[in-house]
Amino acid sequence: MAVYTEVNASQAGELAAALGLGEVLALRPISSGIENTNYFLTTSSGEWVLTLFERLRADQLPFYLHLMQHLARAGLPVPEPRANPAGELVHSLGGKPAAVVNRLKGESIDAPDLHHCAQLGGVLARMHQAVESFPLHQPNLRDIDWREQAAPVVRPYLDDSAGALLDAEMVFQHHLAQSPAYRALPRGAVHADLFRDNAMFDGLPGREQLSGVFDFYFAGVDTFTYDIGVVINDWCVDLDTGRLDVARAEALLHAYQVVRPLAGDELRLLPGLRRAGALRFWLSRLGDWHLPRDASLLTPKPPLHFERVLRDCIEQPWHPAQ
Repeated sequence: MAVYTEVNASQAGELAAALGLGEVLALRPISSGIENTNYFLTTSSGEWVLTLFERLRADQLPFYLHLMQHLARAGLPVPEPRANPAGELVHSLGGKPAAVVNRLKGESIDAPDLHHCAQLGGVLARMHQAVESFPLHQPNLRDIDWREQAAPVVRPYLDDSAGALLDAEMVFQHHLAQSPAYRALPRGAVHADLFRDNAMFDGLPGREQLSGVFDFYFAGVDTFTYDIGVVINDWCVDLDTGRLDVARAEALLHAYQVVRPLAGDELRLLPGLRRAGALRFWLSRLGDWHLPRDASLLTPKPPLHFERVLRDCIEQPWHPAQ
């Protein structure tokens, strides 16, 4: 959510009018994140989030926006894209494809505890159930094929230790992806980027309720186990050391399985798919760190964190009880 494309109040006003949102009262850029341009948009009809897509093409966006619409209409705490009178969810602003969604209440939690992790686990399971009836299909654009393209680009920037780690993990993930057990795993449209800053909680301290899950613009069809691994790697990991907090992971996975019990191979392959998730974000952060794009508000995240997460996944694998 960096700002690559500047938007003024006049431009925002034209789009707001076309979508029936009323008069623009305020427009504020959002500096967090690194992928798209985002603004908080306040109009006479309410609070909205305006997104301009910097990498995704207009023809790629219906998958993401219809997925959000599908989940919101299934009763999940997901922002619903605003359609124009023709029913279209993809708009244009500043020469870029754009979308507007309702702004959800709440704030992100910097230090999630067992309570937060359990709530997220239950909602994640409901999301995975809901997408069983979602008809659109798009591969995860950060899948193993992307990783195999990204690895040689960032490899020259690594020292010997990190380079050896990357080389070995690429081999491991290649073999995992070719295994019959992996290929048979249940899959569907997953968020694939559900970090703690992509969810919000609302309510009194200690009694917060999960009020929103957002930023679906890395979503794609992948295994549900991979999606769980990505979530655990952020919500249940110490940000200073990269080490897993087993109590948080157990709380999240227990709440998930109350809603959607996991099959044997889903649990058995979770350690390897946690590694896949750590590798994916290590690679993307290496690229953003060493090969940054121009943006007026951009703060690349240090890649070392996910190198630590990956090492911890390998050296101290967590095997949840079956």
